[in-house]
Amino acid sequence: MSSPRDKALSDGEVTKWLAENLPEWRLEDGWIRRTYKTSSWKGTLMVINTVGHLAEAAWHHPDITASYAWVEVRLVTHSAKGITEKDLALAKKIEEVVHWQPGKEGVLEGTPAGDMRFSYIKYD
Repeated sequence: MSSPRDKALSDGEVTKWLAENLPEWRLEDGWIRRTYKTSSWKGTLMVINTVGHLAEAAWHHPDITASYAWVEVRLVTHSAKGITEKDLALAKKIEEVVHWQPGKEGVLEGTPAGDMRFSYIKYD
């Protein structure tokens, strides 16, 4: 059974929403996409596992392409043949979690700055 969140949005609606909410994401070839740069294979695996956890919890699964120091995440709702609110919501959650920097808030200090042994994500 289909719901409003399963309705494909127009390219204009998607582009506008991304510009206002997730400017690092782009609409390309019918998918919304984001490439995360990492510092090493360890960081790449951490991003993949994070995206995997969020996608499984949301029951909405992206395509992922990865190499040593980058991960590309692509989202589309195949059943709707386009981008839906589900894709935008998952993209937003992925962005929030992957780019969370604990050293900028609260008591969690985050990984040591400048020490490549602990570096894993290249923050925008």
